[in-house]
Amino acid sequence: MSPLLKSLILSAPIMLSTASLANAWGFDSTVTSQLTTAVKLEVVLSEDLAHRADNLPEKLSDRSGGGGRSTAFSDNGHYGERDLNRLQERLEKRLSKQFMKRGIELSADAPTVLRVTLEDVKNNRPTFRQLGQDPGLSYSSIGIGGAEIDAELITAGGASLGTMTYEWYEDDFRDAQFAGTWTDTHRAIDRFAKRAAKTLAAGSQS
Repeated sequence: MSPLLKSLILSAPIMLSTASLANAWGFDSTVTSQLTTAVKLEVVLSEDLAHRADNLPEKLSDRSGGGGRSTAFSDNGHYGERDLNRLQERLEKRLSKQFMKRGIELSADAPTVLRVTLEDVKNNRPTFRQLGQDPGLSYSSIGIGGAEIDAELITAGGASLGTMTYEWYEDDFRDAQFAGTWTDTHRAIDRFAKRAAKTLAAGSQS
């Protein structure tokens, strides 16, 4: 038996348990007016996701190990601060790039703030931290991933001008064998950035 086939068989419970959650898809917005002035961009991790950098989810229902082999990878935790910080940076860079394309001005001094929260992520392969947590894992272990992202447009006085939400998790396992650690999460981030920019740009329709 080849090492790759053996790894796929060993990680089969992980695949199945992850697949049961991988069915969400969609972008929603309550923003009713586009931006005509500069906006300050804030990108943060949710409290729960920041906790999961070095821990398993606090809620047992958020751990998707199911009846299979329970690991940090299958239980959606111990991602590592480095990986989550890189995802946070990617989200900020992708939003900045899409805003520039749409003519949206970003300014650290702008009174209006767009606060974007990376609520949840799921990876396709174990992170460096997860591999260190469980010697039984290998980079050949695979699953299907995605992300959940929320955003709120806030005035200087604290009033909300609307929200945007995006949630997408891959539901087809066939491409997972070709994925890197965060391929599906990167895809979700990129799609959110495009939709958010289109929604907020003057003269655009979401």
